[in-house]
Amino acid sequence: MPRPLVSIIDISALQHNLAEARRRMPAAITWAVVKANAYGHGLERGMRAFGAADGLALVEPEAAVALRELGWCKPILLLEGCFDLIDFRLAAQHRLELTIHCPQQIGWLEQTRFDAPVNVHLKMNSGMNRLGFMPQDFAAAYQRLRSNPRVGKIALMTHFANADAADTPAMTLVEQVRRFQLGSAGIDAPWNISNSAATLLHADMRSHEVRPGIMLYGGTPGTHTSTPAGAFGLRSAMTLQSELIAVQQIHPGDAVGYGSRFIAETPMTIGVVACGYADGYPRHAPSGTPVLVDGVRTRLVGNVSMDMLTVDLTPIPTAHHGSCVTLWGDGLPIDEVAQAAGTIGYELMCAIAPRVRVTER
Repeated sequence: MPRPLVSIIDISALQHNLAEARRRMPAAITWAVVKANAYGHGLERGMRAFGAADGLALVEPEAAVALRELGWCKPILLLEGCFDLIDFRLAAQHRLELTIHCPQQIGWLEQTRFDAPVNVHLKMNSGMNRLGFMPQDFAAAYQRLRSNPRVGKIALMTHFANADAADTPAMTLVEQVRRFQLGSAGIDAPWNISNSAATLLHADMRSHEVRPGIMLYGGTPGTHTSTPAGAFGLRSAMTLQSELIAVQQIHPGDAVGYGSRFIAETPMTIGVVACGYADGYPRHAPSGTPVLVDGVRTRLVGNVSMDMLTVDLTPIPTAHHGSCVTLWGDGLPIDEVAQAAGTIGYELMCAIAPRVRVTER
């Protein structure tokens, strides 16, 4: 009998969320982002669910090859480009589109022979200060690529640091767009600039190509957006579900879990759940983090262990050994759990461990 913990992936929810992204920016080419094993949902499932996308985007060259082997024939974009000269040969073999963000990549590209011209996405560092050419160097990089007969279409790319910001951060979306416009002035090429946050919150922005990520999986972007995913018309695609494997009756003054940090103030019924940090549940989630038991909201109590966590069953007198426990998903948005744990939904999705069984519906 397998352990009762399971990650349930709703393929129809993934399809629905992609349709929502396309509805918001219907004229744009849509790259469905499937990096990090499709945000923990499974690369092959992501490929099937996002069949209506114009292409798939990710960062792992080996996963791009796997997509080809699984039968994906549409474009694939490497969001960080190639990491060495060998990767360019791999890209040529498997017809991958490439992000170009530094002079070294242009040099490698010039050394690689392609059977057909390769499409590239030239990235500008417009203020996030991770990858990309500075605005003042952007036009020269574009001209170097344009003069290369091995290069086909060139799209212009940047990444927003705060497209989801509700406050006024040091680097605003408006300022990044201004820098992007300045650095790309005079270049006639499509823009690939909208991520999930921009797609959800700035659908009127000029972006000929969009690359939704977290929204496809039913999460909201970043840490500043307080609006739940459902308010954007998104559906949760992952439900992490387990069962109670034990029930304990404790008294005032009794402690629960490692470190004895939770002390009962009244008589309590405690449920033990087959899920822990080795499964991907955040160890730092504090007492009070929401959990559903038999569909009723309750709370985590005590420290999360490697294989187990404990919940307050006092408000659910009918709960018993075998009762269904939802850690996030149906009825409990992943973003709410993430916020309680001081993190973001992305991390929870991507942290699901290989030992967790996965099913579909």
